[in-house]
Amino acid sequence: MIAIRRLELGLPGLIIGVVAGLIAGGLSLLAGQPIGWAALSTVTLAAPLGLLGAGYSLMLGHGLFRPGVFAPAALYWMVGFPLGRLCQESMTDLALSGRVSLTESLPAFLAFQAMVSVGFAIGFIWLHERLAPYWLMRIQDDNPRARALLGRYVTYSEALWQAKEKREAARRERRNGQKGRNTRRDTRSRREPMVGSVRHRRKETG
Repeated sequence: MIAIRRLELGLPGLIIGVVAGLIAGGLSLLAGQPIGWAALSTVTLAAPLGLLGAGYSLMLGHGLFRPGVFAPAALYWMVGFPLGRLCQESMTDLALSGRVSLTESLPAFLAFQAMVSVGFAIGFIWLHERLAPYWLMRIQDDNPRARALLGRYVTYSEALWQAKEKREAARRERRNGQKGRNTRRDTRSRREPMVGSVRHRRKETG
């Protein structure tokens, strides 16, 4: 029972990783690859990305990552995403041709995938922060770790809301200050012609 409670924390990341692999498979079909090759490529990418996504969710639930903190998650995917892509390329080549043959050297391949992983990490975290809290609300009654993680998400959301309110208040103050300055300028501009006309009349009567 305890193992199930721990594993259910990883479901949001698992789903996001698998969906990312399925999308990549769909892109392979659009690129004109054969159906069998695209299907195998989809499975060999969806599986490692799903496992890595579940691992991220589990580490988040155990306090190793924090909601809203990007740098540790980016480092996690900077290592995990290239490994997932290497697994995809290796398994696909092995199944179709019986040997592994990368189109470029291994260091160059891993370095390029590490750069791509930054964009993947941004999308993954964005989705995770929107899906995970709803799942945590469903399982929090029977899962203390889910309840604790949901509390951290709530604290993070409150901090974002307060920061937004402060920005809005500062924007309103600047707007009101600008309006006040414009009002004072308009008042002075209306007074100056009146003063000038009074002086002109005094000269005429004098």
